[in-house]
Amino acid sequence: MRGEQRAYITFLVLWTLVTVVKVLIAAQLPLFVDEAFYWQEGQHLAPAYSDLPGLTAWLTRLGVEIVGNHRLGVRLPFLVLGALLPWMVAHIATRWFGTRAGWQAGALAVLMPLSATLGVLAVPDVPMAIAALLCLDAGARLLRNVDAGGALMLALGLLVGALSHYRFIGVIVVGFIALLLLPEGRRMLRDPRVWMGLSVGIVAWVPLLAWNLDNQDAGLKFQVIERHPWEFQTEGLLFLVIQPMLVTPLLFAAMAGVAYAGLRQRLRGFHHVQLRYFALVGGTSTVLIFLFGFFTDVERISFHWPLPGYLALLVSVPLALNHWTRFWRRAVWVVASVGLVLAFAYYVMAATPSLREQTAGSKYYPRNFAGWQPLADAVKDELAQMPADTEVLAGSFKVGSELGFRLEDPSIRVLPHELNDRHGRTAQLALWHLISDGSRSTPQLLVLAPGDQRYRDLLERYHKVCELVGPLPPPRVVSLDHGFQRFLLFRLPAQKQLGPCVAPAMAWINTPEPAAVVNGAIEVQGWAFKDGVGLAGVDVLVDGKKVAVADYGADYDVTGFWKISTDPYHPKVGFNARLDGLVLAPGRHWLGLRLHGRDGSVEDWQEQPFEVPAH
Repeated sequence: MRGEQRAYITFLVLWTLVTVVKVLIAAQLPLFVDEAFYWQEGQHLAPAYSDLPGLTAWLTRLGVEIVGNHRLGVRLPFLVLGALLPWMVAHIATRWFGTRAGWQAGALAVLMPLSATLGVLAVPDVPMAIAALLCLDAGARLLRNVDAGGALMLALGLLVGALSHYRFIGVIVVGFIALLLLPEGRRMLRDPRVWMGLSVGIVAWVPLLAWNLDNQDAGLKFQVIERHPWEFQTEGLLFLVIQPMLVTPLLFAAMAGVAYAGLRQRLRGFHHVQLRYFALVGGTSTVLIFLFGFFTDVERISFHWPLPGYLALLVSVPLALNHWTRFWRRAVWVVASVGLVLAFAYYVMAATPSLREQTAGSKYYPRNFAGWQPLADAVKDELAQMPADTEVLAGSFKVGSELGFRLEDPSIRVLPHELNDRHGRTAQLALWHLISDGSRSTPQLLVLAPGDQRYRDLLERYHKVCELVGPLPPPRVVSLDHGFQRFLLFRLPAQKQLGPCVAPAMAWINTPEPAAVVNGAIEVQGWAFKDGVGLAGVDVLVDGKKVAVADYGADYDVTGFWKISTDPYHPKVGFNARLDGLVLAPGRHWLGLRLHGRDGSVEDWQEQPFEVPAH
């Protein structure tokens, strides 16, 4: 009894602390771009959408109706579901392995980073994880005895899953595989009450199927075909490296051991079919996802895909830990706790401008969280200075949905963009009549995010924008985190102007290289141009302050790469300057450019770091 009570108190304390931290983070963390689009979908209620079934959007709408148009409102239902998940794990483990093992499994669900952080973001994986656990619990119950309660639970899980994500089909397939491999499972599937529950799950897909039938299977094609290369990619190896880090290595080893021991029925004292069922579900799911990782989408975030399989294995982990030495049992808990702290630390960094700025230029920079409120403030300021009938026009769905959330306008039109296609949002935007062809009868404020485009494709993107809206006037630049998040705001007149494309400036610093260590004189060399009008000059900045006027106009032919460039001063687009590094304090500094266009534009370019050693 003392062991059970200690396990319960440990679970309750951990669950309370983690839940409080999650709420605090969710209240401060800016919306991720996908969350903003789910909010936008929630403002256009429908049975299904181009990228997802309806549940995620409905939940965001519910939270906003309760709390208001705040990031915490968007995330509130997901926080509730995320807080419920450890209790469900504890309930399942308690039913089959005893009270102490149940609370221990629940506590591990609280600490495992992938499950512990569920709910901080309003994403479909939260209800999908709940659905997977409902189906797991129902399957275990029905293996022992088919009854109405188990069938209803199965129906509920299948319903929630079908309304959560296309990927839930994989959970269903894995569950069927596990049941078919068990004699008890094959007997269970012959019971009509089970098929009544399964029929509810089948009907739950009707809204999504109907949407696809009405829209040339756009959603299905994106999820199954367009977003995946379906060819072997060596990048899939990173998946195998990342996963043990995300669930913490020792806990990952424990789950692997549970899968093996459960299949072999080698956990002493537990020989019932449910143990093998959990191992089959978790092991099959994890292995299949690992294998698919070599052939499926590696561009977008996919590290959370194995979570349903991990949860199935986590239920039995306390049994395996009973056979570990005391040192290694404690190590599992300590390492899992450290992993959770690191996961929360990342979100805290993304939510804190001063901390986020320190990651600028690194692969950990959270671009999709960065800069949306300063952008919204700048947009409001520009709109206040423009005619009352001015409309906002976004360069992509990311900008449109993030601005829409902050301006409380879910109907901001966007330009065609490959980002809209790559994320499966084009068809939905078209249904809302929110894709602009560039025509207009009122003034518009165009907002572009250059960082969303690969640099080698940026000039081509600018020219496509020119084709749609006409030559671009001098932009207002909103630059954050040393320019690693930049936005360009253009005041477009009511009538589309004719003429050659005038695009934002382009530049590159050849020397010094990023993160270079400089001593004494600093030679700054590179190139810069501005299509349509050319540049009048280039200033060199250090830590945001002008320190030199570059000698601009040297011969530097870049048209071999930028073949479509129309700067009238090619090839004289090179610049050079000489700085005195001795006047700079030792440590890290940021080198930037201020580009002056011949049309009066002034654009600060992205900065790059350099180090000054101690004198």
